[in-house]
Amino acid sequence: MTDPNSPPAPGPTRILLADDHALVRRGVRLILDGEPDLTVVAEAGDGAEAIELAREHRPDLAILDIAMPRLTGLQAARELSRLLPDTRILILTMYDNEQYFFEALKCGASGYVLKSVADRDLLEACRAAMRDEPFLYPGAVTALIRNYLDRVRQGDGVPEKAVTVREEEILKLVAEGHSSKEIADLLVISAKTVERHRANLLQKLGLKDRVELTRYAIRAGLIEP
Repeated sequence: MTDPNSPPAPGPTRILLADDHALVRRGVRLILDGEPDLTVVAEAGDGAEAIELAREHRPDLAILDIAMPRLTGLQAARELSRLLPDTRILILTMYDNEQYFFEALKCGASGYVLKSVADRDLLEACRAAMRDEPFLYPGAVTALIRNYLDRVRQGDGVPEKAVTVREEEILKLVAEGHSSKEIADLLVISAKTVERHRANLLQKLGLKDRVELTRYAIRAGLIEP
């Protein structure tokens, strides 16, 4: 018999799922919604929509792809960590990439899961995140630790990013083909400020034009080729 004075049992973990591929979202949702302690309450097709829906639904957990339009999963994770510090964040990605992994941790993610093994690892990662425990896909742990220790021995730390957060936002939008006025409207800044940031980016990265900025954005994982 249930004690009437005991606190109510917690409901399932409420999840926001963000990926720009509807088929991927459908597959991941099937995995999550099949579990009694997990439920998807919102789906987003890009990083900016993920932030809007997170504000609306206040999920317990956000699962974010890295390569998405408008804002990447890493940019969205950074913003969500600031806006909703109680929302846990998982990165679900096709990129087995050390730089992205370290950047995900800096952006506030508590786990990094590869899409190729999502059916095996994702449920465990969700539950670990809700226990405030980090989750790494198993095959990466040894390599990441070895690489980090090698860097420490050589006197290097985790690599710093070449551009600031604001410059990264503008770089992504320029590479996606937005005009300075469109970028200014999206970021609520002046077109003149956008042009200044763009000029700084070209100078800082040693690039000549939008085409080279776009190539850089692809290499940096801000947009897909």
